[in-house]
Amino acid sequence: MFINRLHRLLITPNEKSSRWQMIFWFSLSIAVSIIYAMLALQKAFSAEYVVQDDARQHVFWMVRFIDADLFPNDLIADYFQSVAPLGYSSLYRFMANLGVNPLLFNKILPSILGLLTTVYCFGACLQILPIPITGFIATVMLNQNLWMKDDLSSGTARGFVYFLFLAFLYYLLRKSLLPCLATIVLLGIFYPQCVFISVGILILRILDWQARKFRLSRQRHHYVFCVVGTGVAFSVMLIYALRSSDFAPVITVAQAKKLPELLSGGRSAFFFDNPFIHYLGDTRGGIFSPWLFSPITLCFAFFLPWLWRFRAKFPLLGQLTEEIVILPQILITSLGMFSAAHILLFRLYLPSRYIGYSFRVVLTLSAAIALTTILDTVLSNSFFRGKIYPLPRKLFALSFTALLTISLLFYYPVFIKKFPKPAYRIGNYGQLYEFLKTQPKDTLIASIDPEVDNLPSFTQRSILAGREYAIPWHFGYYRKFRQRTIDLIQAEYSPDLADVNNLMQKYGVDFWLLKNDTFTIDYVKKNKWLKQYLVSKLKEDELVKLTNNIVQDLQRGTVPALSQMIPNCTAIGVQNYVVLDAKCIANTKKNS
Repeated sequence: MFINRLHRLLITPNEKSSRWQMIFWFSLSIAVSIIYAMLALQKAFSAEYVVQDDARQHVFWMVRFIDADLFPNDLIADYFQSVAPLGYSSLYRFMANLGVNPLLFNKILPSILGLLTTVYCFGACLQILPIPITGFIATVMLNQNLWMKDDLSSGTARGFVYFLFLAFLYYLLRKSLLPCLATIVLLGIFYPQCVFISVGILILRILDWQARKFRLSRQRHHYVFCVVGTGVAFSVMLIYALRSSDFAPVITVAQAKKLPELLSGGRSAFFFDNPFIHYLGDTRGGIFSPWLFSPITLCFAFFLPWLWRFRAKFPLLGQLTEEIVILPQILITSLGMFSAAHILLFRLYLPSRYIGYSFRVVLTLSAAIALTTILDTVLSNSFFRGKIYPLPRKLFALSFTALLTISLLFYYPVFIKKFPKPAYRIGNYGQLYEFLKTQPKDTLIASIDPEVDNLPSFTQRSILAGREYAIPWHFGYYRKFRQRTIDLIQAEYSPDLADVNNLMQKYGVDFWLLKNDTFTIDYVKKNKWLKQYLVSKLKEDELVKLTNNIVQDLQRGTVPALSQMIPNCTAIGVQNYVVLDAKCIANTKKNS
């Protein structure tokens, strides 16, 4: 009797559920989302200087919304401002106008997005299988997956994808035209790549698969959604098509293959000799990421086709609505856009952006349906009837239910170290940041050390270049950035102080950040920014030759001129870092 009561409690079709059951599972879904968000917020506010990894690129410049004098004539800030989607940047501007610092809002926003994602995931799942526990299972797995990587926690444009895409699916499945159109607009101004997927789904929905043949749908609303939705999508994307960019053109395939940064081992590695890695691996051109099947329960998604094949043995599948077709429609559209992005390489941005997010949604919904079906079968009276005794059957049913509960609710976060993983970067040099904050707003800092990537966020001061900002997809930007990189590395390790002085005059450098071991061979070989050039096969590339020559010069005992400036031109020393004053260095050159 207990098993029967448990079965009725957990698995009841939506139309037969009492109101409290729906409220219970929805509330529990929200509670899980809040718990994960609180764990992330603890990390976000665990120290004075904390910034999310991707926010260092996409949010740092937004302090201009508070003080327009910050980052004046800054190539890096100007570029990332130019590529920010309209809706994303407008939201941060709106909050800044309310007095909320963009970097503070960036820490809070993921929690809000997580809740919205949970709401629409629960709702979309129930449009396919109207059983509340299925929606709960889906939201828990999706939350676990999202907090295991930094899409959601970044608070950048890609953090909005899951919420907006699930909202699109929810309103589409409910046949709510105006809200559905609104989500297409929002996708267009927050993450345009997903608009193509949405349009592809709308087009596929005018086709029905019957008797192993595609036939035109007989449902009028499919045509209405397709025509109007495509028109709205076209209008939104026209904004981007007509917008000019100071950093055009988009990089070509020929240009990309000549850059060590885009080959195996590079900062933005895209091309790999192994086609398996290139198309299927965790790459910018691949399908699968290492976190795609986290939690492991998402692998149950692959059971759904098998369960469907033998659906006569699984009565719960009879509760599936006709909207189950949305899952293959999403996959077909995503794979189609993934292929198109490879064919039109870089003109549609990166291929992985067209499949990674939607694939996670399909996996989540499919796994939730499969797990609910299996749980229903295990708890039903017909399970193992006549094959084993009632007591072993009951013990198995209880054990399976308990294992599923533990794996869903307690494996994350109790048994996973460092969960969630929001990829926050903690600044450990407060004295350094405070010193640079007191400098004029047009201050420019030069360095090849990884710490320089944190300075725009922690000090609101410009840097000449940094590995974090070496993004090559718009060649109008990267051509200038790469030249800066060449000049910077050349000057930092040159034995001639004239090279140092020339760089400072050319770019207006005010300070130079150095680590105590900057001028050692070991530092050069371990520096992630420089290492990509040491291992590159493109031996004729200017940066590859330059970096290898620096190693050879250091091995011969060549002394970089900048190292000799440390005793007399140090403006401040913080732990294992020193900051050199450019004016002092220039005066040394004049007086020598």
